[in-house]
Amino acid sequence: MSQVLDATPQPAPRTAPPTAQPAEDAAALAARHGLTVSGARPSLSAYVRQLWARRHFIAAFATAKLTAQYSQAKLGQLWQVMTPLLNAAVYYFIFGVLMNTKHGVPDYVPFLVTGVFVFTFTQSSVMTGTRAISGSLGLVRALHFPRAALPISYCLQQLQQLLFSMCALVVILLVFGVPPTLSWVLVIPVLLLQFTFNTGLALIMARMGSKTPDIAQLMPFVLRTWMYVSGVMWSIDHVLSRTNLPDAVRVVLEANPAAIYIDLMRFALIDSFHASQLPDHVWAWALGWALLAGVGGFIYFWQAEEQYGRG
Repeated sequence: MSQVLDATPQPAPRTAPPTAQPAEDAAALAARHGLTVSGARPSLSAYVRQLWARRHFIAAFATAKLTAQYSQAKLGQLWQVMTPLLNAAVYYFIFGVLMNTKHGVPDYVPFLVTGVFVFTFTQSSVMTGTRAISGSLGLVRALHFPRAALPISYCLQQLQQLLFSMCALVVILLVFGVPPTLSWVLVIPVLLLQFTFNTGLALIMARMGSKTPDIAQLMPFVLRTWMYVSGVMWSIDHVLSRTNLPDAVRVVLEANPAAIYIDLMRFALIDSFHASQLPDHVWAWALGWALLAGVGGFIYFWQAEEQYGRG
């Protein structure tokens, strides 16, 4: 018994440490378990399918934003029509009366109001598109959805706003003796082309504004300058026919996309605005600008899909 108690315990035999296994590549490990990068950019075709699957959300979001826009005002949705009309009244007083740009322009009031409404559609689409991502970071970071849905929905909101304004425009046309004609049907393709163009611009500005929010402060000055050279308050054809401008300036004025959509809308609605006042190949210009801005802007925005809301 004493020999057992006094025995010194023998150390346990040592074993060789296990051979270190090479760490599995993180990408391979994620692939093996079916994991993907959060917010990863899908292929272009998959991105289009995702947007189409959310078309009801885009339409509902646009309608909700339009309804809430004037919810705090006592006159409510009447401001959707009154705002562009008041702008047109101011422009008429300054340019039509004080600067006499109405001289030689038949049906100047319908001419001016049409230009104001159509350009406001582009102007508002660009401005809301610029803030589409930077102004919705909470939504972008909280939910996973194709980010292009935001600028597209804002442009759809502005289209709905324009349709309200067009109702007032029809009344103005009738009051000033402009009769309805079959050419009014041309309003539909003009609006579709302009909406495509506006959406492309909004997508471009949304990507730029997401990284540089200061662009939103600069855009009002750019858009105001664009308005003054787009023939909103004056007739480009009237000026070009009476002045000897350099050919480069003439091409820039005639190829200006905002002026093209404004003139096409005037041609569709105002019977005194004749086809001879339109630039050559005007429908080709309108389609080309819509495809260039729409397709190019969509691809440009999609390429940075992973970066939106990353901080």
